[in-house]
Amino acid sequence: MMKKILLSVLAAAALSATSAAAADLKMPVKAPAMPAEPASPWEWAFGGATFFGSDGYNFRGISQSNRGPSATVYSETRFKPNSNFELYFGSQYWAVTLPTNPTCECDIYGGIRPTFGPIVFDFGAIYYWYPRERQHLGFPGAAVGANEPQYFNGNTTLGDTDFWEVYGKFTWEVIKERFWLGFNEYYSPSWLHTGAYGNYLSGTAKFAGPTFSLMFWRDVGWYLSGEVGYYSFGTTNFVPGVFVGPVAGTGLKLPNYTTWNVGLGFTWKVFTADFRYYDTNLSRTNCNILTGDPTATPNAAGVLQSRWCGSAFVGALKFDLTLANLK
Repeated sequence: MMKKILLSVLAAAALSATSAAAADLKMPVKAPAMPAEPASPWEWAFGGATFFGSDGYNFRGISQSNRGPSATVYSETRFKPNSNFELYFGSQYWAVTLPTNPTCECDIYGGIRPTFGPIVFDFGAIYYWYPRERQHLGFPGAAVGANEPQYFNGNTTLGDTDFWEVYGKFTWEVIKERFWLGFNEYYSPSWLHTGAYGNYLSGTAKFAGPTFSLMFWRDVGWYLSGEVGYYSFGTTNFVPGVFVGPVAGTGLKLPNYTTWNVGLGFTWKVFTADFRYYDTNLSRTNCNILTGDPTATPNAAGVLQSRWCGSAFVGALKFDLTLANLK
């Protein structure tokens, strides 16, 4: 009897072990976790915009598009080894209508963006290239500039207005994701290749409101922003027929001015619609001195007057993408 009981216990144990082994074979085996791929420090950003209204491309209060529409595209490569430091290099291309008739304004720029908590700095340099420019000298039929194209109002230009600037900027996020203050300074030793220095200082402010929904658009953002800037200039080189100062053989002191803009914008995903008012305190006479506007007309005293620096309303439709957006 004892022998039968012992055999029964051994058989049950063997069967239990076999069933457990079979169950183990059927259970899914979880693969060991693979280490997450480290995020790349490289990023590529690109975008564009189209401008319309009473002006198109308005640069620091002055029309660069003869009060007509304009467009731009840009590309920027970024290297960010950590969350507090970024290097960047980019280019931007603008449709312009300028007195020297370049095919575009082509901006090439680069710099660094250090971040310290809510403050972001930006230090860099930018080169403004105006390809295929043509110089204009004198009135039609005048002996001066007989071999150059001429404007009917007699405005003259240089043959090369390429120039470069260095800049420093900072943005302070005063209230997280709601309110920002900024400061910018751009300096060129030879503004528009005139030989006169140009120094642009400005302060900015931006308020972003809570998102809302409109019809089938969800999470629409909106903001109010503005800028006040002051542009100061030196004296140009002496260029016969173009820049002649009050003293023989000297250049011309360019007029300083104040400019400002204020606007309302809406954002949705990678798109922005911005509606902005621009103005300056430049007289129409001083506006003509700074621009050489070929459409300027004389007043009763025969002094040319330009409308390129007056009040302007500009609407812009923009998109801004990065590779992360595409993924």
